[in-house]
Amino acid sequence: MSEITHWTACAALREIRGARISAREYAEALLAACERSGVLNAFIHLDPERVLDAASRAASRGGRLAGLPVPVKDNFDTADMPTTGGTPGLRDRRPARNAAVLQRLVDEGAWVMGKLNMHELAFGITSNNTAFGPARNPYDPARIPGGSSGGSGAAVAARMAPVAMGTDTGGSVRIPAALCGVAGFRPTTGRYSQEGIVPISNTRDTAGPLARSVEDLALFDSVIAGAPGDLPDVSLEGARIGVPRAHFYDNLDPDTARVAAETLAALVAAGAVLVEADMEEVPKLDEAAGFPIALYETVAELNRYLSDSGLDLDFAGLADACASPDVAGLLQGLATPDGAIPEPVYREALTKTRPALQAAYAHWFASNDVLAAIFPTTPLPAAPIGEDETVELNGARVPTFLTFIRNTGPSSVAGIPGVTLPAGLSAGGLPIGMELDGPAGSDRALLALAASVEGVLPAMPPPP
Repeated sequence: MSEITHWTACAALREIRGARISAREYAEALLAACERSGVLNAFIHLDPERVLDAASRAASRGGRLAGLPVPVKDNFDTADMPTTGGTPGLRDRRPARNAAVLQRLVDEGAWVMGKLNMHELAFGITSNNTAFGPARNPYDPARIPGGSSGGSGAAVAARMAPVAMGTDTGGSVRIPAALCGVAGFRPTTGRYSQEGIVPISNTRDTAGPLARSVEDLALFDSVIAGAPGDLPDVSLEGARIGVPRAHFYDNLDPDTARVAAETLAALVAAGAVLVEADMEEVPKLDEAAGFPIALYETVAELNRYLSDSGLDLDFAGLADACASPDVAGLLQGLATPDGAIPEPVYREALTKTRPALQAAYAHWFASNDVLAAIFPTTPLPAAPIGEDETVELNGARVPTFLTFIRNTGPSSVAGIPGVTLPAGLSAGGLPIGMELDGPAGSDRALLALAASVEGVLPAMPPPP
């Protein structure tokens, strides 16, 4: 049974199509893995009887994903189970239909396995959720799995599922993927529909898959975006990849710095051409645009979502019901005149600063003639659970949230695609990820490059 749970999504689909295993038998193996790893608290909603029934019914359905179980972060609307957003105010909400992205997967024969734990309302990177309990890292349950899609990263890494869906506003797919030793993909913003997903920012939000292979990420992107199924072949021989040292390589944990150096060396050995080129304007433009956009839009977006859902609840009521102290403090502040983002500040960030950031990225890719940028996904491995405000990095206490999103935040605001790949382990056995970011709209080319890079990286051992 344990061998079955190590299959990637594409491997499982091949076995199911070949009638070497039934969808129900596969589901039984995954449920056993869920029971073994229950301490990780990866799921908010998992009904074993319903799982087996759904798997049995999946056997008669066609499609590219026929028979494949897909757990999803609990901010995706699901027609046949609650969608809580990880917050008490939505605990009993049962949507009328699936989120648009999820429906694409279901239409191709996948079925929803369950709902995954998350940072409350996706406002954080630890997944230390006071309402539903913290999600935990499979490589060390005393540490965070990352967030806000922490349950997604934990479930895929712990072999509870071959693939999962998360959402990413500032790094919330890529951070848990990196900290849990799996791959994660943030598409170009707008490539996937956000309809039916509990929102933060319509400018910055996107859904994204987490998996244990780039092949699986590419399959899900193909289904969701309606893209051609096959990736182009990309040789690393002569491939130009940018290395932005300033900011992205600053003040790294020693193990992260070591894995980054080993990754770059492996690329050079494979024939890649590393182009050292800093993104001088990007960090300051990100700092000026990122939070004003997200925090202004979240009030309007959540009010719209709650109204469209027919709930007798508004943003202020949702904020008042928050259980996690960090999320409650932030959202309750936004609901006050003194804490709200002024509209002129938002408009400046949205109409001037963000376009300048996008232009800076486009110029950097073009002027350096590179396919992608490469850098550590996070400056350090997973932190201990409970270090929500500050974390230790190189002997100093630094802000937990700002430190973990330092490298993933800028591309999130610009809306360009990014893929994180597992690249190695710390001396203490914690996963470390490396990210590839590409130009806007280069999603399939970036995934193709990531598949080639994946081939020169060490295999990530499963959690102990």
